[in-house]
Amino acid sequence: MLTQKIKAAIVGITGYAGLELLRLLYSHPFIEVAVITNTQPDGHDISEQFPHLSGMYNLSPEPFDALHIMQKTDIVFLATSSGISKDIAEPFILADFPVIDLSGDFRLTADDYQKWYHKTPATPSLLAKSQYSLADFYDDETTSYIANPGCYATATLLALAPLAQHHLLDQNNIVIDAKSGLSGAGKSLSTTSHFVNVSDNFTMYKPNSHQHIPEITQQLHIWQPDIAHIQFTTSLLPINRGIFVSAYVKLKEPRTPQQLQELFENTYADKTFVRVMPSNELPNIKQVVGTNFADIGLTYNPETQFLTIVSVIDNMIKGAAGQAIQNANHFFGFPESTGLKLIAQYA
Repeated sequence: MLTQKIKAAIVGITGYAGLELLRLLYSHPFIEVAVITNTQPDGHDISEQFPHLSGMYNLSPEPFDALHIMQKTDIVFLATSSGISKDIAEPFILADFPVIDLSGDFRLTADDYQKWYHKTPATPSLLAKSQYSLADFYDDETTSYIANPGCYATATLLALAPLAQHHLLDQNNIVIDAKSGLSGAGKSLSTTSHFVNVSDNFTMYKPNSHQHIPEITQQLHIWQPDIAHIQFTTSLLPINRGIFVSAYVKLKEPRTPQQLQELFENTYADKTFVRVMPSNELPNIKQVVGTNFADIGLTYNPETQFLTIVSVIDNMIKGAAGQAIQNANHFFGFPESTGLKLIAQYA
């Protein structure tokens, strides 16, 4: 029985993911936040900037100092924007210090990162020390540097995993229509994120160029090596949080709707945070907002021979902070649901 709590640091505390980590870890029985850092620490208690934390934490953001973090804590969550983790990760990697990285900096090869993120990648020697970890298919061989998946990638990969793992996807017919709430864009302001442009509106963005595309194809290729590409589009929903993925796929081999339903149910039978809907019932975003669940439903059209798969998650929890905690639970050997037993904020 654990007698002393594991100490955690959060780097990038004022971003949406950092704040969500702080909120969720407050209820974790075995992990407590001991250090928070920000790029511009001001010495004030975090609750002064975020009153909803009043009485919950007595912490002030500190300047980033890798050595201080390693001396005071047992694990660090990097809730930073892409382009930052790669520049601050080396001391942790060299010390084999546990890291959960929520950014995209260690998810891809150096060439793919430079192509899709348009930034200089981490060195190959550092990238080799990290491991991509979709938490519901956690690998016990995971290194101490865990690259947490992106939100779109999480919802899409969970939708396709049962088929890809059995080599059933027709590699030329994988169409993904993915939609996200505004929090998925982070806190940086742009014209497209202004209220007047988002409210009562619906827009597609980054067609064929979203940075989660190579992350998805990279993992699909591991499961089903003949998959080289997907058709992937992203759109912005006028809501705060939530991801709705509609996947339209054809199969290499014929399967009845019942066989497909059973395949999904069997794949996720022992997965705590993936719920498969009854046959021909499709999930909605409301049923997962505020939780670490991914809910999946499917329906087959015998006329077109397309299988439609709908996958919904909360982008800030299952797509970011919640999955990071799920990966940390795996790493330390806790039940994966520890600190994540959340019910949807339905109303």
